[in-house]
Amino acid sequence: MSSSSSSTLNVIMHVRCFTLCFLILSCSAFTSQDYSEALEKSIIFFEGQRSGRLPPNQRLMWRGDSGLSDGSTNHVDLVGGYYDAGDNVKFGLPMAFTTTLLAWSVIEFGNSMQNQLENAKEAVRWGTDYLLKAATATPATLYVQVGDPNMDHRCWERPEDMDTPRNVYKVSPQNPGSDVAAETAAALAAASIVFKDSDPPYSKKLLNTAMKVFDFADRYRGAYSDSLGSVVCPFYCSYSGYHDELLWGASWIHRASENASYLAYIQSNGVTLGADEDDYSFCWDNKRAGTKVLLSKGFLELNIQEFQQYKVHSDNYICSLIPGSPNFQAQYTPGGLFYKGSESNLQYVTTSSFLILTYAKYLNSIGGVISCGTSTVTSENLVALAKKQVDYILGENPSKMSYMVGFGQRYPPRIHHRGSSLPCVHDHSAHIGCGDGFRYLYAASPDPNVLVGAIVGGPDNRDHFLNDRNNYQQSEPATYINAPFVGVLAFFSQELTAV
Repeated sequence: MSSSSSSTLNVIMHVRCFTLCFLILSCSAFTSQDYSEALEKSIIFFEGQRSGRLPPNQRLMWRGDSGLSDGSTNHVDLVGGYYDAGDNVKFGLPMAFTTTLLAWSVIEFGNSMQNQLENAKEAVRWGTDYLLKAATATPATLYVQVGDPNMDHRCWERPEDMDTPRNVYKVSPQNPGSDVAAETAAALAAASIVFKDSDPPYSKKLLNTAMKVFDFADRYRGAYSDSLGSVVCPFYCSYSGYHDELLWGASWIHRASENASYLAYIQSNGVTLGADEDDYSFCWDNKRAGTKVLLSKGFLELNIQEFQQYKVHSDNYICSLIPGSPNFQAQYTPGGLFYKGSESNLQYVTTSSFLILTYAKYLNSIGGVISCGTSTVTSENLVALAKKQVDYILGENPSKMSYMVGFGQRYPPRIHHRGSSLPCVHDHSAHIGCGDGFRYLYAASPDPNVLVGAIVGGPDNRDHFLNDRNNYQQSEPATYINAPFVGVLAFFSQELTAV
């Protein structure tokens, strides 16, 4: 085939792809109102995960106050924050990542949230209020966990009833935790952007604390799972190490502060911390792909030439998700769902969808495109790619089931979540002990309390979903599944045809 024929074919294919993308978006199974409803519910979910004293405007009324003495055994105030998933432990690493992604959702797509913007910001603040306490309670210390997970997992009880040990765990110069500390710094820095205009004093406090926590993370290097062992492993081990969090944390502080010293840090430490490595996963443990997209904005929109390499790596990440690309590495189910892992797969779907849309936004701001081999990928193509995943989660899938609890006509009625599966304290005020709750775990009846907006782990690689409450791999919700989806839903609630 001649080069001119090949060029013509590429143009034809590009036009066809654009037309197909437009039709996919225009003929959506869901309206902007549907996405708005899902957005509201995805934020309400975080109210179901709250620890501490609940505010008067709490919307999930079946929840009650819990963990009101957290930290007291160490003479510190660690009341508040979020339970990560279906248990009653406050794990610092996923909580900080959740807060970072909630903040990023507001930063990129807050203008599309309309009447949900304040609720989203409150969800961010619930996380940062706790992280500030954890970071400032004791000098040169970061509290990273409340609750003994091994003891907690031997019980099935409501957070309002929990009588398992509320042990407090921390990292320090002697027992470092660069990963959890740098992620905490990222969360505080990202949130400082969220509150910069609406609450300047709070924003300044967040950023100043982020800088101190990052310095602590960088100065005393080490993985927190090496320091804390079985307390965090295998639950939230730092499998990817801590280098990714250091680069991620520095990147967020640079964006929040525009301080040249953090640009210099990224430049001088980037290679050591993995900046020149392609990585195709983004989750609570591995921040590399997210960091590349975050830094690519500096090159695309601010023309920071030092960040050009991150645009290249971001292109590689996006191309890895596109079938037919020379760099294609992803797996999809027969129904079209991105599939990364057998346990809580939807966490990878929501994070990748968020990165795709965020990168599409950055590209669109300069009219840019991606070249995946001989194929040209536009921002419209990326929107269509993300939308396929979003619609699958909301019910456009072989099972015709919404994997967001409370959305649509059919959703998982039995989720792996203590508070949702047990009678609520308002209906059953008597204490339900550690072992007494297991009859509810194994019951076939639907959950008595609907955890509105919760996204569960999702189906397997053949689109099969077993809604067994004890099947935590598929039926357990988690804050870090929902957090990036808040931004994704905000985008689609406002715009169905372009970035």
